[in-house]
Amino acid sequence: MAYELTGKIKLIQDEQTFASGFKKREMVVTVEDGKYAQEINLEFVQDKISLLESLSPGQEVTVSFDIRGREYNGRYFNNLQGWKVVSAEAQNSDPYQNYEQVPPPDAGFDEDIPF
Repeated sequence: MAYELTGKIKLIQDEQTFASGFKKREMVVTVEDGKYAQEINLEFVQDKISLLESLSPGQEVTVSFDIRGREYNGRYFNNLQGWKVVSAEAQNSDPYQNYEQVPPPDAGFDEDIPF
């Protein structure tokens, strides 16, 4: 099940690499939630770490993530594992800006197509 949140990047941690070869990098996003802002820690693992390369603190982003849970020594832990990040600048840009505009059907083209 996928979730999504929008907020401002507070910090991006350095990449951590473990002896097993597992890699992760964490990002904290501040989300306005009523009277008190919430600081949400999200982790990005393995190849998803590259999603954080072009981001910096202060940017407004929307993060898509999954909730992961596990048990360790009788204790239970949850992680928010990010898999997509879209900056506000990218959300606000015109997705069709690089496409050529198609003329309307009445722009003088012959509509007698032989099929």
